[in-house]
Amino acid sequence: MRIVPIAAAALAVSLIGGTVIAQAAPVRTRGTIASVTASEIDVTTRTGEKSYKITDATHIVGAKTATLGDIQKGSYIGSAAVPAGGGKLRALEVTVFPASMKGAGEGHYPWDRGPSSSMTNGTVGSLISSQGSTMTVTYKGGQKIIEVPPDVPVVSVEPSDKTALQAGQKVIVFVAPDGGTAGAIVYGENGITPPQ
Repeated sequence: MRIVPIAAAALAVSLIGGTVIAQAAPVRTRGTIASVTASEIDVTTRTGEKSYKITDATHIVGAKTATLGDIQKGSYIGSAAVPAGGGKLRALEVTVFPASMKGAGEGHYPWDRGPSSSMTNGTVGSLISSQGSTMTVTYKGGQKIIEVPPDVPVVSVEPSDKTALQAGQKVIVFVAPDGGTAGAIVYGENGITPPQ
């Protein structure tokens, strides 16, 4: 699979249609898979059911539970965060990418996890662990210091395929620019909810 970075997240996740998307985050739909076929996914959300086409260009990524110990110096990560004061950020979640996805969504940009939330995808430089962690994350054109409280969800992701999608799984659908196609789907393995 060819990895193309775009300005969205946690996910390899942010791979939509082989094109680079501007620094505005794509539309995301979060919910539970109601049904899925080889060509369509129906997702139950808080506001009702939404349907999206699945194509050969749809990127599928599985997320599973990880720990702070899985974040090492040199790890490529994504973190939704909010301001913590003093120029630092406080993580709301951390996604650890495999080496094959290094560069996915690299950068720092607005996110939809609440007021002033952001997503930072980059490489971990310094890492200090003590009742949580504080990490320096470097990306092209910048660097952020992110505090990671011990109770923050940490997941790792791996490329997958549509045969892994099943009714009942929690998902995030990154909607392609046409509004009706899934550009990327992140599903939770073993019953977890992708935290991005």
